[in-house]
Amino acid sequence: MAAALGASGYDATDRAEEADMILLNTCHIREKAAEKVYSELGRLKALKLDNPDLRIGVAGCVAQAEGNEIMRRQPAVDLVVGPQAYHRLPEMARRAAAGDRVIDTEFPAEDKFDHLPRGPKMRRAPAAFLTVQEGCDKFCAFCVVPYTRGAEVSRPASRILAEARDLVERGVVEITLLGQNVNAYHGAGPDGDWSLARLIRELARVDGLERIRFTTSHPGDMADDLIEAIGSEARLMPYLHLPVQSGSDRILAAMNRKHTAESYIRLIERIRAARPDLMLSGDFIVGFPGETEADFADTMALVDEVVYGQAYSFKYSPRPGTPAAGKDPVPDVDKSDRLARLQALLGVQQRAAQDAMVGRVVQVLFERAGRREGQLVGKSEYLHAVHAICDVSSIGRILPVRITESAPNSLAGVLV
Repeated sequence: MAAALGASGYDATDRAEEADMILLNTCHIREKAAEKVYSELGRLKALKLDNPDLRIGVAGCVAQAEGNEIMRRQPAVDLVVGPQAYHRLPEMARRAAAGDRVIDTEFPAEDKFDHLPRGPKMRRAPAAFLTVQEGCDKFCAFCVVPYTRGAEVSRPASRILAEARDLVERGVVEITLLGQNVNAYHGAGPDGDWSLARLIRELARVDGLERIRFTTSHPGDMADDLIEAIGSEARLMPYLHLPVQSGSDRILAAMNRKHTAESYIRLIERIRAARPDLMLSGDFIVGFPGETEADFADTMALVDEVVYGQAYSFKYSPRPGTPAAGKDPVPDVDKSDRLARLQALLGVQQRAAQDAMVGRVVQVLFERAGRREGQLVGKSEYLHAVHAICDVSSIGRILPVRITESAPNSLAGVLV
C-alpha cells in the first residue's frame, strides 16, 4: 500500500495529525479484531473534524468482508479496499480526494504484485516478509480466510527470487515467506510447478540471504520434501509454526481440519527426527461449538505430549458466513476457564524452552536499538527475542551470543 501510494505522490508520516490520508489495515479472523476497527475509526473521526480534507480508508480483510457496512457505520470513511485490489489505491485516492466515497472489494484477474512499483533502492530493516502465496482452499469451519482472501494462489518462483535478490540488495539478510497456507505453495517455475521446499532451496542459493523462515502452514500440506528441507537446509531456521487447533478428533472433524490428533503427533515426530533442535509453535481454539470438557482434556493431553516452545490460543469467535457460525455456543464462562488452563500449561512449556537456552550460544540477527544505552535487540535462530550490549554498527549482522538470563518474553546475553 505504501509503495502504491508513494508512486502517486504520498510520503509516509508517523503522526496521524499530519496525514492527508490514513489507511487502517485490518484483520477479520476474530470478532475482537474487527470491532477494534470501528473503535479506531471513531478516534480518527475527531481528526477529520479538525481537518475536513483528511481522507480515511479501511483496507484488509474487514474491508473485504464488510464493504458497504463500514461506510454505513462510519460516515467518516472515504474509501474501502480489499486485499486483492491494493494496486488500485492511487486511482481510489484520487477519487476520494475529489469527494467520492469509493469501495473496491473485487478479486481482480490481474496480479496486484505485478502492478506495484518497486521504488528506489532504499535500505531496509535486516529482516523482511515476502509474500509467496495467498488464499486458502481448506475451508475450516471456523475460518473466514477463504471468503476474504479467496482461493489459493501461488506467485511464480521467478518473481519471488527476483524480489528476494532485490531485498538483499537493500540490506535484508533474513526473509520470512508468507502465505495464508504457505506450505501449499505450488508456484510456476522454469521446469514446472515448484513446491515450497524447492523454492526454499533456490532461495538459499541467493548470495547474502542468510536466513529463511516460512509461515503459516497446514498439517495436511507438510510434504516429505519440505520435512527433508527442514532437516538439511542450513539457511532454513529451526522454527516451525504448525497450528493444530484442537486435540479432540471429534472437534477436529467438526472444524473440517482434515487431520487427527494422532496424525498431527506422528507428523511432529517426523519433523523433529529431521531437525531435533526444532522450536515448535502452534495455534489453539477453545470453546468451539460442541466442545465438551472431555474434548478439552484431549487438547491438554496433546499439548502435554507434543510440548510447544511458543503458542497462540484463543476463545472461539464466530465469524459471519462460516459453517460454524450460529451453532450451539459453549458458554463464555467455560471458554474463559478452559483458555486460562490451556494458557497456563503453554506458559509453563514456553518458559521451560526459554530457560533451557541459558548457557547456550545462539546466533542473533540484531535488528534495532534496545531500551538501554548501548543495547541492541534481535532474534535468535529459534525466533527468541534476544538483547545484548553491542555496538550500533552490529545492526544487520548475525553474531554469536551466550544467553545469561531468561525473562518472560525475551532472553539476555553477552557477545561471544
